[in-house]
Amino acid sequence: MEIIRVEGGHHLGGSVEVAGAKNSALKLMAATLLAPGVTVLTNVPNISDVHIMGKVLKHLGAKIEVRGVHELAIDTSEVSSWEAPYELVAKMRASTAVMGPLIGRFGRAVIAMPGGCNIGARKMDLHFLGLEALGVHFDNDHGYIYAEAADGLVGTTVTLSFPSVGATENLIMAAVRARGTTVIDNAAREPEIVDLIRMLNEMGAKISGAGTPVIEIQGVEELYPVEHRVVGDRIEAGTFLVAGAITGDELEVTGFAPSHLGMVLKKMELMGVQFETTGNGARVRRPGKILPTDIQTLPYPGFPTDMQAQVLALTALAQGSSVITENIFENRFMFASELGRMGADIRIEGHHALVRGVDGFSGAQVVSPDLRGGAALVLAGLVAEGETDVSAIHHIDRGYENFVGKLRSLGAHIERVDVADDTDF
Repeated sequence: MEIIRVEGGHHLGGSVEVAGAKNSALKLMAATLLAPGVTVLTNVPNISDVHIMGKVLKHLGAKIEVRGVHELAIDTSEVSSWEAPYELVAKMRASTAVMGPLIGRFGRAVIAMPGGCNIGARKMDLHFLGLEALGVHFDNDHGYIYAEAADGLVGTTVTLSFPSVGATENLIMAAVRARGTTVIDNAAREPEIVDLIRMLNEMGAKISGAGTPVIEIQGVEELYPVEHRVVGDRIEAGTFLVAGAITGDELEVTGFAPSHLGMVLKKMELMGVQFETTGNGARVRRPGKILPTDIQTLPYPGFPTDMQAQVLALTALAQGSSVITENIFENRFMFASELGRMGADIRIEGHHALVRGVDGFSGAQVVSPDLRGGAALVLAGLVAEGETDVSAIHHIDRGYENFVGKLRSLGAHIERVDVADDTDF
C-alpha cells in the first residue's frame, strides 16, 4: 500500500505547469466515437481516470496509440460495440459520457450505472429526460442502462431543471447527429464544456452558444477526426495556488486560463491572497494573515465544488470564522473529520461547514476520502507540525498527474512511501 508522506514547515517557491483538464480530456475521448478515423488529442493528463476511459474505448473496439506522455491517437474506425462494461464504468462515473456519442453514432447504448468518488448521488434523471426528448427510449435493468433511438434522433428544445455538466455533455454529443435543430436551455457553462464544443465544431458539428446558458445544435450527417489540444486544468491550477496561499510563499502556476478560476481568485483575494496574472497562468503570494470568508459552491461561473475542500483547508487557518456551503454534492465534507485529526475546528451542519480558524495543524495519519479531499489533506500537511501520512491516495491519482513530484519541485518535503498492508495476516 502506498501513502503520501509530507513533512510540514518548509518553504515553497518556483513555477509549476498544470496538465490538461481531467474533466475535459475524458469527454473529448468519448467524443472521438462520433468520428470514425484517427483523432489525436494532445495535452492529455497521465492520470488513472484517463487510463480507465481508454480501457472503455478499447472495449468498444477503438485502438489507442500513446505518443509520448501527453498525446493519444484514438482510432474509432472499427468500433462496433455499444456496451460499456460494469467492471470499468463502475470505477468512474465519467464513463457515462460514452452514452451520448454511442447513441449519436449507433442509435443505441448499454451503459453500467456510474461509480467514482463517494461524494454523493450521481442521478441520471436529467440525462434520461433530455435524451428521451430527442427520441431515446430507456430501460434500467440489473445495474445497466439500455438506451435505443429506434426511429432516430430528432432535434427539439430541452430545458434542464439544473445545469448538469454530464447531462449537457451527453445531450450535445447525441444532438450533433440528430435530424434538425436542438436547443438546450439552462445548459452548463463550464470551460470544459466549451472545450468539448470547440472540438466538435472542428469535427464538423454546428454548435453555437458555448459558454452561455442556451446552446443550439444543428444536426449534421457526418463528423470527421481532428487533432485537438485539451484545455489546461483549472482545478489542478487552483490546488497549486492554494498551496502557495496556505504556506504564504510566492509561486507561479502556468498552463491554464486564470479567467476559468474567476470566483476562486475573488474569494481568495478576500482572504488576503494576492494574484498577478501572466500570459498563461498566475503568480500567487500571501504577505499577511489568512482572513475568514464565506463560500457557497454553485455551477460555473460560481465557486466550483471541486475547489471547496482545498479552500476549506485554507479557511481552517484563518483569523476568524468562515461558513462553507456545499450546494452540489451532499457528501463532500467527508474529509473535514480527517482535517479535524490535524487540529482543524470544523462543525458540519447539513450542507454547511462552520469553520473556526486555528493557529496551526499537527501532522497525523489521515485517509483520503475522495479526489479533492485527498489533495486538501496533502496541502494541510505542507504547513502541519511534523509528518502527515495520507493513505488511500488512489483517489488523488485519479485527477492529479505526478502530484508529489510537482510539489517536490516547488520545495515541499514530500514522498510516496510503500507501507505494510495490515489487512494481511
